[in-house]
Amino acid sequence: MALNNLGRYRLLNSVNTGADTQIWQGRDDRNECFVAIKTLTDKRFADKKEAAKVIAMLRQEYTVGGKMDHPNVIHILDFAEEDVQRPFLVMEWFPAGNLKKLVREGLDTYAWKLPDILRKMAEGVAYFNAQGWVHRDIKPDNFVLNDNGELKLIDFAISVRAQGMLAKLFGKGNSVQGTRSYMSPEQIRGQALDQRADIYSLACTFFEMVTGQPPFTGTTSNELLHKHLNTAPPPVDVYNKNITPEFTQLIKQSLAKKPADRPPTSNDFLTKLKTIRIFKRNPVAPQIIVQQKEGN
Repeated sequence: MALNNLGRYRLLNSVNTGADTQIWQGRDDRNECFVAIKTLTDKRFADKKEAAKVIAMLRQEYTVGGKMDHPNVIHILDFAEEDVQRPFLVMEWFPAGNLKKLVREGLDTYAWKLPDILRKMAEGVAYFNAQGWVHRDIKPDNFVLNDNGELKLIDFAISVRAQGMLAKLFGKGNSVQGTRSYMSPEQIRGQALDQRADIYSLACTFFEMVTGQPPFTGTTSNELLHKHLNTAPPPVDVYNKNITPEFTQLIKQSLAKKPADRPPTSNDFLTKLKTIRIFKRNPVAPQIIVQQKEGN
């Protein structure tokens, strides 16, 4: 079915199409600005049972992000499911690539700006957690970075409210959702979660950003999950000799199997990150290296 408008928003260009949703560049004529619009694909919309699941995820994104206001968290602007051609979610227009694509380009292409990137990632997660939410899917794919160095945390579809001591004592947990390479042990077990689960996932993400691979890999899903539950993570500086002992220790602590052994809050993680150096020797931007070679 051809779409031209959703509510008051004009659809301009299809930006990305996945199995469940399609993202458009749109135009909000009332506020005279571009926006990003996420809606159901034709296939999902035609299947009432599957459509209901996707709509619930869009609604959850709005519930979680609709009141958030931080430069490192994507702004969620609007959601509509009644009296519209198709339910949709509206976000700020932020053309950017995700950090997974950056990792694939190789560490040498971005190492020089990595301290700034990691700080902004931690700031976004610390703010998100401070609003009372656990993201549950912190990974390189869910951070986007533009050419100006602006970074945003995205995708709140499986986020849950942080659960306190009563939930932990009486066994109230969560369905097991997330991405296997970055899931904390308690998330794998379906236990009640607080922000320390996101700290674990953020540490997995940081590990990958500085080494090119996550701390645990496996030939099967079960093998990978078993390692998260039972295997000590390798030190970061084994894979990257330019990493400082202080940063290696922070990642090691944050990947502790028991939440109690990790930093107590993501803000504590951020505070510690700001006090240490990541690299022993500061990497140089690629264009500067080229200029130096040409000068010689």
